[in-house]
Amino acid sequence: MDSTGTKKKNRGSVLGRLPVIQANVAGIDLASTEHWVAGPINNESAANVRKFGTRTHELIAIAEWLKEQGVVSVAMESTGVYWIPLYEVLESRGFEVILVNARQLSHVPGRKTDMLDCQWLQLLHSCGLLQASFRPKESICRLRSLQRQMACFVAARTRAIQWMQKALDQMNIQVHRAVTEINGKTGLAIVRAIVSGQRDAMVLAELRDKRCKKNATEIASYLRGNWRDDHLFNLKMALQNYDHIEEMIARYEKELQIQIDALQPPERREQSAPTTPNNQKKHYFTARGYEEDRTRLWRLSGADLTRIDGISTDAARIVLSEVGPDVTAFPTEKHFVSWLRLSPRSSVSGGKQLPKKRNGTGSTRIASVLRMSALSVGRTNTALGALYRRLARRRGADLAIFATARRLATLIYRTLRFGQEYTDEGADAYDARFQAQRLRNLQANAAQIGYQIVPLPSS
Repeated sequence: MDSTGTKKKNRGSVLGRLPVIQANVAGIDLASTEHWVAGPINNESAANVRKFGTRTHELIAIAEWLKEQGVVSVAMESTGVYWIPLYEVLESRGFEVILVNARQLSHVPGRKTDMLDCQWLQLLHSCGLLQASFRPKESICRLRSLQRQMACFVAARTRAIQWMQKALDQMNIQVHRAVTEINGKTGLAIVRAIVSGQRDAMVLAELRDKRCKKNATEIASYLRGNWRDDHLFNLKMALQNYDHIEEMIARYEKELQIQIDALQPPERREQSAPTTPNNQKKHYFTARGYEEDRTRLWRLSGADLTRIDGISTDAARIVLSEVGPDVTAFPTEKHFVSWLRLSPRSSVSGGKQLPKKRNGTGSTRIASVLRMSALSVGRTNTALGALYRRLARRRGADLAIFATARRLATLIYRTLRFGQEYTDEGADAYDARFQAQRLRNLQANAAQIGYQIVPLPSS
């Protein structure tokens, strides 16, 4: 208290109780129209805080002011997308930028204003109490930005396909029953012919691909309906939207190829990727034209992720665009799996199990694609497929997908971190190894209570 008996709000007293690891740091509270910046504390009575706008020249002014203050490291919350322009400005000027998950600070008491919020960031950062969120190198961030935006167009393409199917269903033109996919070769040929004015069901059916299982007569039976003008117009607009999105996706894929080629080390730019040991997968890549993409990704990372069963070229590209080929930021595979939200949470308080909730952190894009890969690998005659089926029988499909995706994540980490090449042992070898382990466990449990397991005589 001062001489009048009034309490002084002094940050120095708070700071005196905490060990300062690095004093020349700053904290920034972000918003859409203004940023509050707290620099290093000059004395115990005055807060070193300034308010800036969010225009580009004002972001540059923040960097210049931080240089004047002797700041070397800056902490900021990952608020929406407002942090991205400032992050890039500060990073380009040599600052170490710590991106903090807002969840870490949501329960800090006593923060009522943006001014106090940035001071808390600066204080906690100076004491080493903030953990930086993972962010790959700038070159990988460029790749990630393109990949994520292309994913939005892929989702929009799905929506356009649904619009086409809705218009067809309203006319009772059951293209989705005549062929497997509306956006397949035969399905699109039929839709384009309908938009062009063709109404004869047999003529439409003759557009079928020779690989279709249904003959022309069977397909024609699904293509007779009510040709209303409003539904036809909706179908035409949906088809045009689909074509436009397809063109945008093709442009993004081309740009991604250019960016990936630019990131390839010079010593691997002319090398060919090792041959895929899985002959079925090798034939699939060759038939679909994915071999060039597989080679391009191998040149980028020096590891062939597609050797892992269930990992396609698209899945490998998503993984590399999200984390890059360098995963040393994760000390162990358990850290990597936890970041992907693929580790089960064990919440216990007072000796009681608490309801499991999502922790709200980590990457969801890689986890999503690994879950899809787990679902597809469950239908294969591989060790991973045998793992999926065994868990699905005992614990259900949801847990089987989760556990198989986790296994895929560990294999990806080992491949990128240690160069470990995955080799499938086969479903039979996996089942035999699991049964042998099960027998050892039974023998150990029986020995603990004084019994011995004896095999039944063969009849």
